[in-house]
Amino acid sequence: MNTLAAPFDVDLIRNQFPVLHQEINGNPLIYFDNAATTQKPRRVIEAISDYYKNYNANIHRGIHTLAERATNAFEQTRQNVARFIGAEEEEVIFTYGTTDSINLVARAFGAKFIKEGDEILITAMEHHSNIVPWQILCSETGARLRVVPIDDRGDIILEEYQKLLCERTRLVSLIHVSNALGTINPVDEMIRMAHDQGAKILVDGAQAAQHLAVDVKTLDCDFYAFSAHKLFGPTGVGILYGKKALLEEMQPYRSGGEMIQEVTFEKTTYNALPYKFEAGTPHIAGVVAFNEALEFIEELGKDQLLRHEQSLLNRATELLQNIERVKIFGKARKKIGVLSFTVEGIHHFDLGMLFDAKGIAVRTGHHCAQPLMSRFGIEGTVRASFSAYNTLKEIEYFGDTLNSILKRW
Repeated sequence: MNTLAAPFDVDLIRNQFPVLHQEINGNPLIYFDNAATTQKPRRVIEAISDYYKNYNANIHRGIHTLAERATNAFEQTRQNVARFIGAEEEEVIFTYGTTDSINLVARAFGAKFIKEGDEILITAMEHHSNIVPWQILCSETGARLRVVPIDDRGDIILEEYQKLLCERTRLVSLIHVSNALGTINPVDEMIRMAHDQGAKILVDGAQAAQHLAVDVKTLDCDFYAFSAHKLFGPTGVGILYGKKALLEEMQPYRSGGEMIQEVTFEKTTYNALPYKFEAGTPHIAGVVAFNEALEFIEELGKDQLLRHEQSLLNRATELLQNIERVKIFGKARKKIGVLSFTVEGIHHFDLGMLFDAKGIAVRTGHHCAQPLMSRFGIEGTVRASFSAYNTLKEIEYFGDTLNSILKRW
């Protein structure tokens, strides 16, 4: 195990990320786009290479040595994911990302259990991937999509959520942490309230799984979804946790190889969990490498990581909140290291390009949350999001750069 030094040693962490050691437009790269995707430590990159160089083979279907090695490495990741979120192995399904996981639930659960007149609740801060699948399902079934409002700080209004929950509510699907605002939602309480009304609940954990301790059994959520690429892992790998009893009742989302037990021209029987929902050849190299990312996070320690990110967020907020032309969006009582803002007189796209000219990578636009932007009466924001390898020195440079831009614009 590649153990990191304690206490939190940012220099040691940064040395494990090859991409950070470069210049952009003649300036050292400062990567503040971690809510979109995190960079990858060397051990993850090497794990991908090692798979293709030494034991590239399809999984579960061969008895030769390479196939057994690949299968064992793939299933080792499943074991560690289960431990990471407090699940059973058979409840951990590999998908192609959070979006794919949500679509799996929409098709496999929604198509069977959502009927005309039923209601699905989402919140006003959802990512498009947790809006559009439910809109499609509602259009097909005659169900109704209801939206829980948020206040001006970016917090869910729990009283309104309670009012919307009723005997017609079949499913609540909500984001654990907002990608656009950084809000940490009170999902434990919202899960309890949904279950009191007999509703099932899916939690989109794409922005939460890296930063917060997640135990799906303690939460008692029915589904939990997240993506490897936001946890220092490869793109194209997602996780869906589902309660075993629910997964067994659901029909497969995709069909083909791997998800079958027996096929005849008259009838097909399905494989056991979790393989019932894993049709076709998965992103084997990505899943294998994700194991290294999980171990990296565990060595960092989520508590230490969160404290580090909070110190970065606090300093960045302090620098920006007193600048007259700057307006910060997302002032929730609890939030992760995401800072979204606009600057009077400068379009967010232009501001993003001006930051890039100084080597600072930030995200601009609506962040796949157009209804949320409409809630605040804006088109989009600049979003700076922080991770383990970011430093207070980078935050200071970020603030100095913004002040320099404002003097010229």
